[in-house]
Amino acid sequence: MINGKRVIAVISARMSSTRLPGKVLMPLAGEPVLVRIVERVSQSKYIDEIVIATTVNPGDDVVETLCNERGYRCYRGSEEDVLARVYEAAKLCGADIVYRGMGDSPVVDWRIIDQLLEILDKGNFDFVDNEMAEPAYPVGFDATVFTFSALEDGYDEAVDPEIREHVTVHIKINPKRYKIFSVKAEGEMVWPELRLTLDTSEDYQVISAVYDALHSVNNDFSASDAIQFLITHPNIAALNADILQKMPTLLAGK
Repeated sequence: MINGKRVIAVISARMSSTRLPGKVLMPLAGEPVLVRIVERVSQSKYIDEIVIATTVNPGDDVVETLCNERGYRCYRGSEEDVLARVYEAAKLCGADIVYRGMGDSPVVDWRIIDQLLEILDKGNFDFVDNEMAEPAYPVGFDATVFTFSALEDGYDEAVDPEIREHVTVHIKINPKRYKIFSVKAEGEMVWPELRLTLDTSEDYQVISAVYDALHSVNNDFSASDAIQFLITHPNIAALNADILQKMPTLLAGK
């Protein structure tokens, strides 16, 4: 809760990743990736509830099974219409504000999420992220928060399947309609070439090394802790340096 508004984390997770199938259940320090993400997001001071938004694809039955075993709330919706899936999950939980979480971000830091939530609240913004501004954060520390009403607009109005495949594109391409703010990286966080997102086997090597080094010492290790580890272990940071990050076509060049 922030200023009386209910904050819901909707974490998209599915098994049918193109480049690394089954990644959400791959082990990190003895637990599945999805469990690690929930652990980290649940440390937020403001998030009231976490819901896993997976698909109705039978291949995602295992995601629902894991949620049931761990006591996580789970919503199953369209695989292609991700906007609808996230909207429906957020509505189910009575969201006023949504944190959009990803099943490929096991090093996400709740401190960054809470910073964005505070900015959204204090500035009366519709949308706040740390992805669009430059200098940029490492990939994998990106976070996005927005009002449920802005999300609902997209759900009601977006027709183009490409827009509906990406939850916040409707908001981003309408900067005159929505009050938008993007946070710039500072200091050690200015490392846009660093990949701490999970999309390939090389990414998994890097993230596993970070968890193996840090998690046993502090299971709530910060983004800064991960950066410091990789600064002192450049050989590990280099393992996935040649991987290109995917980007929605509609936002290319923006």
